Amino acid sequence: PGVLGQRGLGPLSGSLEALGPTHPATPIAPRVHCPAIVALVANLLGAIISVTCIPASTKGATVDVQAAPPGGPKASVFDLKAISRLLLLPGVLPVFLIKVVSGFPSGLFMIMFSIISMDFFQLEPSQAGYLMSFFGVLQMVVQGLVIGRLSSHFSEEALLRASVLVFMVVGLAMALMSTVLHFCFLVPGLVFSLCTLNVVTDSMLTKAVSASDTGTMLGLCASVQPLTRTLGPTLGGLLYRSFGVPIFGHVQFAVNFFLLLVLWRKPMTHKRDKAW
Repeated sequence: PGVLGQRGLGPLSGSLEALGPTHPATPIAPRVHCPAIVALVANLLGAIISVTCIPASTKGATVDVQAAPPGGPKASVFDLKAISRLLLLPGVLPVFLIKVVSGFPSGLFMIMFSIISMDFFQLEPSQAGYLMSFFGVLQMVVQGLVIGRLSSHFSEEALLRASVLVFMVVGLAMALMSTVLHFCFLVPGLVFSLCTLNVVTDSMLTKAVSASDTGTMLGLCASVQPLTRTLGPTLGGLLYRSFGVPIFGHVQFAVNFFLLLVLWRKPMTHKRDKAW
């Protein structure tokens, strides 16, 4: 060490010594594994609850569901004929298209939110997590307390129009927001629109089909979110890179403005009772 110091390598060794205390080696594996372990425990708990608490048959004894004939062909998991038959029933295809088109712009924004929160809002990961927790709490409140009371006073068509209208207003405000505080003021309207759209459209679609087709229709409704997650990252990344955050608000405003005009000129008609 003395020879190295005499040859002029003393500053290098000093810098290396300074680098050690200021940049300690922190283990990354525990930070990565902890969320996975928590998710594993939560899924195991959900599986145990579903096995022990959910009954084997959720249909009442008086419900007469037509069973498939013994020698007939078995329905496949992905039956295009069954899907097209359901979509072509009266009042099904317009509602399903509204469900897909109206919620797609906000779905793009929510998929890109993790990047937007750190790049546009300059938030830390923990702060972005707090904001998403606030979003989730509002979802529970709206779905559990608000939509039920509104559905008892207003028709499903009126609630559908209200959700599209609020989507349009939120999209216009989203195009003008510049800080995370602005987004916090927009979150209640965005959550109300998303929850109302999903609940009302699912209710309208299940009422428009028979009881034996309810499961297939609910599966189609549940496939909308995976479709958004499939197309959203690529399309959302291109839009964000080319036009920035305001483009999501512009798209949401334009799409829902067009849908509101369609709903205003052509009221939705659907069945009130199931066809058994």
